Amino acid sequence: MDHSLQQNRKQPIRDTLAMAMMNDRRWKSGSNSKPSSLHGGSGGSARVTSLIMGFLSCIAWLYIAGRLWQDTENRILLSSLLHKNANQKPKILTLEDKLTNLKCKDVSKRIVDAEMDLTLAKSRGYLRQNNSTASGKRLLAVIGVYTGFGSHLNRKAFRGSWMPKDDDLRKLEEKGVVIRFIIGRSPNRGDSLDRIIDEESRQTNDFLILDGHEEASEELPKKAKYFFSEAVEKWDAEFYVKVDDNINLDLSGLIDILESHRGQLGIYMGCMKSGSVINEEGKQWYEPDWWKFGDGKSYFRHASGSLFILSKNIARYININRASLKTYAFDDTTVGSWMMGLQATYVDDNRLCCSYTKQDKVCFPV
Repeated sequence: MDHSLQQNRKQPIRDTLAMAMMNDRRWKSGSNSKPSSLHGGSGGSARVTSLIMGFLSCIAWLYIAGRLWQDTENRILLSSLLHKNANQKPKILTLEDKLTNLKCKDVSKRIVDAEMDLTLAKSRGYLRQNNSTASGKRLLAVIGVYTGFGSHLNRKAFRGSWMPKDDDLRKLEEKGVVIRFIIGRSPNRGDSLDRIIDEESRQTNDFLILDGHEEASEELPKKAKYFFSEAVEKWDAEFYVKVDDNINLDLSGLIDILESHRGQLGIYMGCMKSGSVINEEGKQWYEPDWWKFGDGKSYFRHASGSLFILSKNIARYININRASLKTYAFDDTTVGSWMMGLQATYVDDNRLCCSYTKQDKVCFPV
């Protein structure tokens, strides 16, 4: 019985060893053969995925470690700078420092130098060729009639009355007198207002259009800069006359006055006046720069804005210095302020005081 029991116990062991050997041979033979698509493919794919994930994890770890190291260095640097500058007052940058930082200082200097060279050239007479009479003689006068977009009826009334038109206007120019309506451009460049004026100018050929000037009531004092500058460059004349478009002229009487002063320099001619400076905002004739006129609040002597006359050298002065000339609320006081600093000869002529009484007057209201 014991012998049979021992045989029974040994039998499973032999079977187990046999089975293990068989399985081992199957496995070896299977490893030399091509694995099945299902089992072998999924196992290989899993191993590749694991390798890729491990590689990406290493890269991510290195990136994060590098950023942390960089942030640490930045903190150390900022901390050292703050500690170093803790007892120093902050530097206030001057205008020159800012221009230097922006690399504008050299450009600004070159612009100033160019402007000075241009001013010097103009002061020595290097201007573009001016128009004169057919005989080459200098014109007597250029008369600029200030007009606006809404003054079409006034212009129509002037043409053919005191102001010649068409061939008669050309003949007057041959005799030495040029007359032009003076107008700027619309605030909305190229709109219907500009187009209407351009069309009227093509038909009548009696406009001087100031492209650099904006035709608006608040811009009126600046109009003198553009008019005298454009006129003195376009025409070579003894005198330059500014006239409002709400007055009529005795043209022959005005020409007689101008002829009597031909050849004189530094002439500032008109109906001279003065008056109180209005310092209350909202009132008519309010002057925002009233405080500049002293405690007496009285304007300096100046010609009435309806009509005044400048000789050629003063008109050239305005042309050369127009960028730096100060303007006030009204064009007559503006031009008068420019004359204060010049060796100008003031000519107060009562005939230039426009009045409804036409006796001994060369101008009168419409």
